[in-house]
Amino acid sequence: MRCPFCGHIEDKVIDSRQSKDGDAIRRRRECLKCDARFTSYERIEEVLPHVIKKDGRREPFDRIKILHGLEKACEKRPVSMESREKLVTKIEKKLQESGEKEIPGTWIGEEIMRGLKEIDEVAYVRFASVYRQFKDIKEFMEEIKDIVYNKK
Repeated sequence: MRCPFCGHIEDKVIDSRQSKDGDAIRRRRECLKCDARFTSYERIEEVLPHVIKKDGRREPFDRIKILHGLEKACEKRPVSMESREKLVTKIEKKLQESGEKEIPGTWIGEEIMRGLKEIDEVAYVRFASVYRQFKDIKEFMEEIKDIVYNKK
């Protein structure tokens, strides 16, 4: 592994442990040239299906893209990064278990909304307003009414 400080490619592992959720191994490393210490993470490379976009394009599943969307929806809301990560991990697991090679983007969007509805209703409405592209205020109000009346 290349040292982020001096660029030397030889190091030694001084500590290894499993991450909190058990999906990665955290390694503390020390550069053999400059003695700087740094952390690396080792994860299993998972084969996830390609996403079929609304316009028919296909692109690889991108966890980071979903996290960015969740970050915008949850901005200034009491939603922890941990709960957003858990939602994306849950979606990834469902994708893996499906065994599909391609999955419609609409399926992912609906899963995100389902999860957000349980986590934070305001974040859900924010995400839904972008995802569903409401044409007017009437459609937007119908969605809010649905949340209010189905909550009871």
